[in-house]
Amino acid sequence: MNFGLLGFSAAIAFAAMGSAIGAGAAGMAAVGAWKKCFAQNRPAPFMLVAFVGAPLTQIIYGMILMNSIMAVPEPTMAHLGIGLFGGIAMGFSAAFQGKAGAAASDALAETGKGFVNYMMVLGLVETVALFVMVFLLGTI
Repeated sequence: MNFGLLGFSAAIAFAAMGSAIGAGAAGMAAVGAWKKCFAQNRPAPFMLVAFVGAPLTQIIYGMILMNSIMAVPEPTMAHLGIGLFGGIAMGFSAAFQGKAGAAASDALAETGKGFVNYMMVLGLVETVALFVMVFLLGTI
């Protein structure tokens, strides 16, 4: 059995797990922030959806890495490591992006200000996943 083939599934699986965790965390915070707004008869900012959806992009990066590993004629154990550790790194990026999105949801709903600043923070966290994907694609 060629264990290198497991690398392609690990790449997308771990990235998707992190995206689910991140979107879930940001989603729960957005719902709580909307509830606070409704309870105070204030308009609920729809832009919180952007914070919830931000961690989902790491699935795309996992898919790009997966497709690159699948294109290798004879995957090796190195490709297992690339998919496994790359997927885990992208998953952590997504999970922590969701946590940052949760804090951003609370702050935006409370103040109504700072959307661009909060998106910059999410973008910086996203950069980790982008770097991982690009650097690992260079090793395949």
